[in-house]
Order: sequence, then structure tokens, then C-alpha cells
Amino acid sequence: MLHLLYVIAFTILAFLAIANLIRNMLTLGMESQRSYAPAGWSAGNGAATSRPRPVPHPEFLDDAGNVINEPLLVMRSMSVEDAREHLDALYDSSPGNSNSGDTREES
Repeated sequence: MLHLLYVIAFTILAFLAIANLIRNMLTLGMESQRSYAPAGWSAGNGAATSRPRPVPHPEFLDDAGNVINEPLLVMRSMSVEDAREHLDALYDSSPGNSNSGDTREES
């Protein structure tokens, strides 16, 4: 009998949670479609008919506020040998390295 009470209670809680989830999704969908007028505009100024411009992310703007159209990350390609030389130089110059660079075996 107690098991049946638990099943009914958790079934009711599950239905309430799913109903709340659906209601929140519908509310979010309606609010995302709503357009807000800029400050100082009334409904008579045509704010409801104007389409809002999307605001770009601040990293896509230069110091003057203009959108930049150049790549933000440029990677230089290097060969495996160049990468290995750079890593070996870093390893040889590290403070914990007890070997000098010329006593190490090359493989």
C-alpha cells in the first residue's frame, strides 16, 4: 500500500515538472520573439515597425566600434621537424634538465 502511494506521489510530481518545463519553454519562445523599443521611443515613433539590428559580440569590434572582417586567429603551419626542434630547445633550456644538450641520444 505504501509503495502505491509513493508511485502516485512521484507520478504527480513528474507531471507537474513536465508541465512546468513546457510552460517555461513556451514563455521563453514568446519572449524571444518580442521586440523592445529603444529608450526614449514611444509607440508613435515607429519603434514597433522598425526591425532591430543584431548587436555583434564585443570581440568582433575594433576600438572605434566598427565590425572587423579579418580572421581573429591565424595559425602558422610548421613541419614535424620544426616542432620537434622547438620542443627539444624548450626541454634543454628548462631549469630541471640535468643533461646538457649534446649528451642526449638522438633516436
